[in-house]
Amino acid sequence: MAEGFYDFTPGQVLTAAQVDDYLMRQAVMRFDDASARTTALSGVLVEGMMSYLKDTNTVEVYDGSAWVGVGGVGTANFTDTATGTYSSGGTNYKYLTFTASGTITFDAAGLADILVVGGGGGGGQFAAGGGGAGGYLAVTGAYFPVGTHTVTVGAGGAGGTATADGVHSGGMGSASRVDSYYAVGGGSGAAFHGETGSGTGGFAGGSGGGAGAGANKFGGTGTPGQGNDGGDSSTAGLDPAGGGGGAGAAGGDGLSNIAGNGGDGLQSSIDNVATYRAGGGGGGVKSGGTAGSGGNGGGGAGSSNNTAATSATANTGGGGGGAGYASGAGGDAGSGGSGVVIVRVEV
Repeated sequence: MAEGFYDFTPGQVLTAAQVDDYLMRQAVMRFDDASARTTALSGVLVEGMMSYLKDTNTVEVYDGSAWVGVGGVGTANFTDTATGTYSSGGTNYKYLTFTASGTITFDAAGLADILVVGGGGGGGQFAAGGGGAGGYLAVTGAYFPVGTHTVTVGAGGAGGTATADGVHSGGMGSASRVDSYYAVGGGSGAAFHGETGSGTGGFAGGSGGGAGAGANKFGGTGTPGQGNDGGDSSTAGLDPAGGGGGAGAAGGDGLSNIAGNGGDGLQSSIDNVATYRAGGGGGGVKSGGTAGSGGNGGGGAGSSNNTAATSATANTGGGGGGAGYASGAGGDAGSGGSGVVIVRVEV
């Protein structure tokens, strides 16, 4: 029996077989897969056409711009080579992980699961706050239309560099994005006195950066639904700075001679590996104090002397560690970790 689309010509006399095969039996057209449908119907698509795909056993209708499942939106399908596949709870998945910017192409519109993490903020230098983690966006059932979509993986912010004046905040993290779904970059950790002149010490972002020691002692604010605030600092003792906020918890406050820890990130198994991402950076403190540790999820550790703080782990969106006391050379802060984008579909 014939399948697919048949373009009748004006005046053509139809045979019984043509009527049976192309009209009676194909009020809903049958195709092996979405690719075969695209090839057969190129140039003749009109809103309301229906098709049945053998590979997925699904009926879809063309809504004028994309094929969608009848009775609701179906599962999207990307044509790029998958990073990996696995089965969980009786459902088979494939996923695509982006550790650098690129594109993803869908040949069937529908729903996918996504994890988008922005680049983390850099830590500040000189008794300075830890960098805030990049924004953390996890969506179950994100809709993607047919077509090729740009994927942006945000860079981590640079750590503050030690100089003679010793008052340099870290750099802001950059946003990550796929289609209309994006995660904000992390806020930078503030240096001594915050370098803002007024307002909060830490800088706002996906998660806020920790405050540097001094007059402006409040942590930066996080983006609701994507992160948490950075920790406050203190002028007591050895000027402990605040930790950067993480996706799962706020940054710790600096207390007496102990700098704040970075806030923990969140765990996801979207790629079949339970992984924490988007941890905040630990705060710095003057020599002799206790530096803050990085938050679970790639956050860098702060320092308490003239050595460099720790940078965040790449592709976690973690915040960089804040540097301790340093004048002149040495004592650089940690840079933020780059972000990541992961897209998963059922197969």
